[in-house]
Amino acid sequence: MFVTAAYAQSIGGAGTGSMIANILPLIVIFGIMYMLLIRPQQKKMRDLKSTIEALRRGDQVLTGGGIVGKVTKVGDDGIVEVEIADGVKVKIVRSTITQVLSKTEPASA
Repeated sequence: MFVTAAYAQSIGGAGTGSMIANILPLIVIFGIMYMLLIRPQQKKMRDLKSTIEALRRGDQVLTGGGIVGKVTKVGDDGIVEVEIADGVKVKIVRSTITQVLSKTEPASA
């Protein structure tokens, strides 16, 4: 009397949507993540790489360790000589430079 009869649901009731409709939200979320996170990060890294490749004497740089100095010599082997104080020069690897603070203007011909 207190127990009612249980009726089974039909097989087609739960999965009436197509497979495309189920996957579409995942594709949209990935597209939004790509546009908001991945693409800007790639652009930033590309800009930093081109800036570091264009280093020349006189540029003021910031290293990954937090040292600010002026470039005195740029080597072809990936080593850059940076003056961090009067008469104190250190050699650093080009890839440790995280930011170019001020660029020097090229000499006019």
